[in-house]
Amino acid sequence: MQRHRMGRRNRFLINPCVPAVVLVVVPVVVPVAVPIACVGRACVAQAESSSVNRSPRPDRRVTAARSLPMSVPPPAHSHDTSQLHDDAVAAYQAGRLDAVQTLIDRILLLDGEHVGALHLQGLLALAAGQLRDAQHWLERALQIRPEPILYNTLYAIRLRLSDFAGAVHSLREGLAMQPDFVALHYNLALTLQHLDRLEDAALSYRRTLELDPHHSAAHNNLGRIYADLGAAEDAERHYRRAIELASANFVARNNLAMLLLAAGRYTEGWPYFEDRWVSFRQADGRPARVPVQVALPRWSGEEQCVSHGTQAGRAPAERLLVLDEQGYGDSLQFVRYLPLALARFSHVGYVCPPPLRRLYEQSLCARWPRLVLLDAVPADLRGWDCYCPLMSLPMAFATRVATIPAPLPYLYADAARTAAWRARFDALPAEHLPRVGVVWAGGHSGIAVDRLRSLAIAQIAPLLALRQVRWVSLQKTDDPAKLADAASKARLIDWTDELADFADTAALIDNLDLVISVDTSVAHLAAAMGKPVWLLNRFAGCWRWLRGRDDSPWYPGLRLFTQTQRGDWDDVLVRVAAALQQSFPPIA
Repeated sequence: MQRHRMGRRNRFLINPCVPAVVLVVVPVVVPVAVPIACVGRACVAQAESSSVNRSPRPDRRVTAARSLPMSVPPPAHSHDTSQLHDDAVAAYQAGRLDAVQTLIDRILLLDGEHVGALHLQGLLALAAGQLRDAQHWLERALQIRPEPILYNTLYAIRLRLSDFAGAVHSLREGLAMQPDFVALHYNLALTLQHLDRLEDAALSYRRTLELDPHHSAAHNNLGRIYADLGAAEDAERHYRRAIELASANFVARNNLAMLLLAAGRYTEGWPYFEDRWVSFRQADGRPARVPVQVALPRWSGEEQCVSHGTQAGRAPAERLLVLDEQGYGDSLQFVRYLPLALARFSHVGYVCPPPLRRLYEQSLCARWPRLVLLDAVPADLRGWDCYCPLMSLPMAFATRVATIPAPLPYLYADAARTAAWRARFDALPAEHLPRVGVVWAGGHSGIAVDRLRSLAIAQIAPLLALRQVRWVSLQKTDDPAKLADAASKARLIDWTDELADFADTAALIDNLDLVISVDTSVAHLAAAMGKPVWLLNRFAGCWRWLRGRDDSPWYPGLRLFTQTQRGDWDDVLVRVAAALQQSFPPIA
């Protein structure tokens, strides 16, 4: 039986709501022009040395026109060791690591306390993933002669070891020696941001900007903090400043997109949202998986998309290929545009994720036979005239809040499968009680947003204690920590092991009166089926839910219960419990 997670896939892109803050800090040994490699929605100073981290190509990164004093000042070594060290640095920057090791060995034979050679030895160990050895070499170098750059490298090592307290300590030690070291302030801010110490991180970013007002990445990351704290105007100001300083800072451009979309400023936001492709490649200095590049013209909403074959006398385009991207929830939300595309094209093909295929066949293809579901991008593209990524369709149709297509329901359960589930419900005691499905955690633990959107099963125990409804688990996950405990299982009907794909889940949901869910794909599925959905929404949540609303123009039957304070689910659950008591009064 095929298992599926009701959450984000590792397909193509990082989560479009809150990309992860990944910490990539590359120590260096000589003065360099420091580019900025952006991670998630945060950015780190990164060296151009390809031997430690594969930097993105120059046309795919934001560069900063500044140099930082990143080398260890040379001691009074002999001419021989100084020249050997220069040669070792040159070899290191060229990626000739075997030559570096040979030169280090020669230097340490002449001078066993050569700090530059010890630093290089630590960098080689770090590059090889030998983190404990790398830490040893850096600590030895620091014992001989403490230098700020050595503390920065030790910070990078401790970060890789997940020793965040030690990493922060290293940065503070370096700053005690050189308070105006911009990279140390920046890395400190980034680490504190990763640790969710947002106020402290903001202070460090502001200090970074005092020292370097043109630091585009710091503006972007400070904007991220303001966005996370709900200060949208401040966030927009810093995002725009980041873009002014570096127009190729696509991470900031994508962040601005999400901020504008969350404010309902769709006309402004959609064009920036197109930068998500470059943004996520830029995110951690490595090429990210993106939709397959196809040799077709891109359709952006034109009345006619002239095909690549018109030079041979072909007619204007008739067939549109739509590429899947991002998570299951994104697909469930935006497939509503496929029937609209059929009004412009004779046929539309959608590259469909396997767990969604059966659901879409019975819901969409059964109604629109000119819609074709594909397992992959065809090798032979002669049957297609142009293409469009799924989440670019809203811009192609010039979607505004007032024109969001919401023809609910647009997804349907299979009648026979629905009847089979109904028979099982009817066989249970107290079958007359209203049935409420519940999802308390996201299905993908590997993304940063998951800890913000998810609850522990113990937190919803007061809801499960309400006896006037039948609680039905829709929690599908491979993470044992997210499964119901023994006490909760006694209050839940849990048939999730029998759910092979989203079509099965839809049939189960079709038997429910209400679904209560965190921001994950089950909420999209139920809402697209026209079921009442109560969404447990984190503070400063995903752009699609808009700010300051308790309803959704994307799903008229959805009700938002949003945190009033960051991380506080207690107030949300109190409001949900009160709403349940009102909607389903206790039976006397």
